[in-house]
Amino acid sequence: MNLPNSITMIRIFAVPILIWMLSPHFPRGGWHGEQEIVASLFFILVSITDGVDGYLARRRGQITTMGMLLDPLADKLLITAAYIALVEYNPHVVKPWIAVLVIGREFLVSGLRSIASAEGFTIEASDLGKLKTVIQIVSVVAAILAHGWYVWRFGWFIMPVDLIAVVGVYWMATVSTISAIDYFVGFWHKIEHASSGRRTRDNSFVLSRRKKDLPAANKI
Repeated sequence: MNLPNSITMIRIFAVPILIWMLSPHFPRGGWHGEQEIVASLFFILVSITDGVDGYLARRRGQITTMGMLLDPLADKLLITAAYIALVEYNPHVVKPWIAVLVIGREFLVSGLRSIASAEGFTIEASDLGKLKTVIQIVSVVAAILAHGWYVWRFGWFIMPVDLIAVVGVYWMATVSTISAIDYFVGFWHKIEHASSGRRTRDNSFVLSRRKKDLPAANKI
């Protein structure tokens, strides 16, 4: 297994560790917010590996079929596991329907890509999809921190941690929905183009067969 795929596997193995960190079984120290800080930093570090493995795979020429399969799987496992855990960890911010929406969106896009692959074309990641990924990471970190703090006070400056988390999560839900629609529209256009191309080739084949048969029929 090459280095990029090994990094991807680390992201997969990090999923149960993240769930443990967001559970009541995580050992608490003697200072407030220890669990939230540790879980947030861990999630950020693991999320960074998503860009690292892709960069190394392209730089080292190690893009493999296994990596193309594992990379999106690792991303989906990490994000869905985080939101499922947050439903119990911080239910004030992450409602159950948010987790269902995130999981449903990932299933939809994965299904569309599988059908597209079977039909012989691909659906490239859109700018909305990339934006959605960034917002997901920010919203997860904000939701974790909002479990321990309502606001952060830095002298005269007050950072509303809880408000940022709520806005981030709902913004993520909106962008996820829009990007899912965007993926579906792109898929629909390509599948229609592929179907029309097949119909054109089939009609051309039938016409060519008939033209070849005409001289033989005239001889009879």
